[in-house]
Amino acid sequence: MKVIEIKNIKRKDFPIYYRRLYTGVAVLDFASTIADVPVDFQIEHKPTGQVEIGLALKEKVDYPIIPLTKELKLFIGALDSSGSLPD
Repeated sequence: MKVIEIKNIKRKDFPIYYRRLYTGVAVLDFASTIADVPVDFQIEHKPTGQVEIGLALKEKVDYPIIPLTKELKLFIGALDSSGSLPD
């Protein structure tokens, strides 16, 4: 399983400045199949300086959920580090 991209990323309005909420569509490669899965995710900056990423899939996926969420969180973290997420 590989995350190709997350497209149509939109930031939701949220009044707390240290938490950012987003919605988008994850494009996933499952060895022989490409699937578009709608996702909601949040990036929260903790007082200790750590960044916590929360993730919710809006559809069922025929793939083990733990490795899938791990890969998606790594991909989202890379997008955040590079500044590619909308403000």
